[in-house]
Amino acid sequence: MKVLVPVKRVIDYNVKIRVKADETGVETSNVKMSMNPFDEISVEEAVRMKEAGTADEIIIVSVGPQQAQETIRTALAMGADRGVLIATDEVVEPLAVAKILKAIVEKESPNIVLAGKQAIDDDSSQVGQLLAAMLGWSQATNASEIKLGDDVSEVTREVDGGLETIKVKMPTLVTVDLRLNEPRYASLPNIMKAKKKPIENLTPEDLGVDVMPRLRVLKVAEPQKRDGGEIVETIDELVDKLKNEAKVI
Repeated sequence: MKVLVPVKRVIDYNVKIRVKADETGVETSNVKMSMNPFDEISVEEAVRMKEAGTADEIIIVSVGPQQAQETIRTALAMGADRGVLIATDEVVEPLAVAKILKAIVEKESPNIVLAGKQAIDDDSSQVGQLLAAMLGWSQATNASEIKLGDDVSEVTREVDGGLETIKVKMPTLVTVDLRLNEPRYASLPNIMKAKKKPIENLTPEDLGVDVMPRLRVLKVAEPQKRDGGEIVETIDELVDKLKNEAKVI
């Protein structure tokens, strides 16, 4: 069984985001970048599938600048077999990413695509669903448990009311949630081995995909700073402040 895992290079989740002075976007110069946390979970799940003997090969795909090779290398150090980088310096929107991944899926013919449910930079949560629709595959989103089968797989997913277990026909696309697993740290020997694993370099043009943005950002601004809280002595004082100052009642 072949598993394909898309990963995205994003600003590290520990970094405090800063808006550019001209308000055209978020500052990325000299900012620590890392793999999108949800994608890291999908890589971990793919590696566990291989360790369990249910997967034979793990392919990592990333769309972004040349520096995204570092993100692919991280996934290779975790246990993936090879990588594919679709290099572009353009801002690639979810629809274009899905089209690129569709071309890669048609080329590689995986049995399952494991993707993070969303990227923490744009929070679009669209690529997985778009890709499944383009491929005509079954899909399961927000997975917290995956049981692979040859023809049918069972996925437990998180919904508003709790957990829902569904069966999906193979091949399938699954987007993963935080509670699926705890990603491992890559060991030094595996990091060294990852440097020798192959990464294929392509461009959107090689795949016949137009990545021209369809949206235009007018302005990016930080949210207004919130005032500090205040401790009141009595219920009457609380009601008075809610009514006359906050004006919420």
